[in-house]
Amino acid sequence: MNLRIACCFISGVLAFCAAWPASAMAETVMVPMRDGTKLATEVHLPAMGGPKFPVILVRTVYGRKNDGIARKAQELGIAVVSQDTRGYGDSEGERMQFSADGAGKLRDGDDTVSWVKNQPWCIGKIGTWGGSALGITQVLLAPVRNDLACQMIVVAPSSMYPVFMRGGVPQKLLPERYARMVGHEPWFLRERGKHPTYDEHWRLQDADSRVASITAPAVHVGGWFDFYPQGTLNGFASRQYLGGPGARGNQKLVIGPWEHAVSAKVGDLSFPNHQFDFNALAWRFFRHWLQGESADGVMDEPAVHYYVLGDCDDPHAPGNCWRTADNWPPVPTRETTYYLSNDGRLTTDQHSVKDGQRTYLFDPAHPCPSLGGLDATKPLPLDQRSISSRGDVLKFATEVLNEPLEVTGAVRVKLFVSSDAPDTDFTAKLVDVYPDGREIAILNGVQRVKFRKGFETPDPLAIGTVGELTLDCWSISIVFNQGHRIGLQIASSNWPRYEVNPNTGADLPAYTGQNKDGDWLLDPASLRTASNTVYMDAARPSALILPVARPSSSAPQATAH
Repeated sequence: MNLRIACCFISGVLAFCAAWPASAMAETVMVPMRDGTKLATEVHLPAMGGPKFPVILVRTVYGRKNDGIARKAQELGIAVVSQDTRGYGDSEGERMQFSADGAGKLRDGDDTVSWVKNQPWCIGKIGTWGGSALGITQVLLAPVRNDLACQMIVVAPSSMYPVFMRGGVPQKLLPERYARMVGHEPWFLRERGKHPTYDEHWRLQDADSRVASITAPAVHVGGWFDFYPQGTLNGFASRQYLGGPGARGNQKLVIGPWEHAVSAKVGDLSFPNHQFDFNALAWRFFRHWLQGESADGVMDEPAVHYYVLGDCDDPHAPGNCWRTADNWPPVPTRETTYYLSNDGRLTTDQHSVKDGQRTYLFDPAHPCPSLGGLDATKPLPLDQRSISSRGDVLKFATEVLNEPLEVTGAVRVKLFVSSDAPDTDFTAKLVDVYPDGREIAILNGVQRVKFRKGFETPDPLAIGTVGELTLDCWSISIVFNQGHRIGLQIASSNWPRYEVNPNTGADLPAYTGQNKDGDWLLDPASLRTASNTVYMDAARPSALILPVARPSSSAPQATAH
């Protein structure tokens, strides 16, 4: 498998947990679950104090002996329980891709919390901690238990459906390489394609849909260029405003200019002032909720810390700073529509749009390659010029900006489309076009046409019929600098980040085998070329829709970290 992807996952877990060595004072217990399966569980008790302690629970696929927080917790008089999840490490059972961690027939997280609470060394207050897969186990546990004291959830989605099926399109590179990295591939390949719709399988892994049952305060940490930053935002907002008693109003959010791990350079850009000590925030938060130490006023501080992206070439450009807010979205915005014009313009003046349509051939045997965002080399943000002139890519851009323009919030693209295929996909990229011509992709979105009305029931668009679909490009906070242009690129593939649509109506293409890197090779016989059209006129106004911050909201409320 690709080494960068593997390192990114592992560093994502380690970098998002404080790097203290594990304590030597540990005991491993095989804890029985409701079906009799025993999970290897390591208990770290503080050497001083007691005999009862509050507890931090870590449930992991990466090895329980690398929990990373035991020493610091023990210094604070907090016990740590670290567990190999089902089928991993020294735990018994079959690996089940988180299906045993939440509200299903098997509830390993629930059973483990009950076991901890019944131990003579537990005071009854339990918090959970971790990033990536360790965050997912927390998210799935939260609606099941109403007695969790607090959580530290890092780079983890609030719902698993978009992790595997974004816009109704199967994610390809991320789940495949993750499965190989953790030795999960046989299960993953057997289950692949069984749940293309949002069914009961995904409902059981959707914390947002059961947020009223969540009572735990939490710190949510994510990065704008992580695999699922929208999941971090959704997890914070749903709990903060719709959560049950204890959760509502007691959430914290930190979102920075990072990918799955913290680094100064992401893709082609290096963001100044990128660091934020969210571990320090989390420890203050945990001491408040586990130990009742509220003197430092952590819950009186702003709920949201977010990084505003900016022009990385201009040290005097607006953006590239941290701000605080009490809510998400953090500032008042005006939903601004940029209409697609047949001459390649993006314009807010619909009357100036040159009506027409743009048609291109989408050949799934030669898909538009992923460039940034889990391609095999770098994440977004990345220059798209090497692929943006392809015949199956439509490019649009505004005029050069006369003044900076801030976009903060959810971005979406509305398209009116038709195809001569039974089904197809459309993709979008939001691009910051620098004065030197670089086309830096910031966000992307994808939508399968047959799921344009929802993900529970497919509704194929009749061949030759015009239909409307919305591509959810997720959220961002960025100031497009003076002299830049805002760009949009439309295509029908972003491969291998997303699975290619065979254009036959099938959910998945067929494969002939694997290459030397273990990546699956498409079977051309299972594919057909599609002629796809995007419409741009008064009756069918395809558009990019941006949340533009009002001028009074654009002055940075910067914070130092």
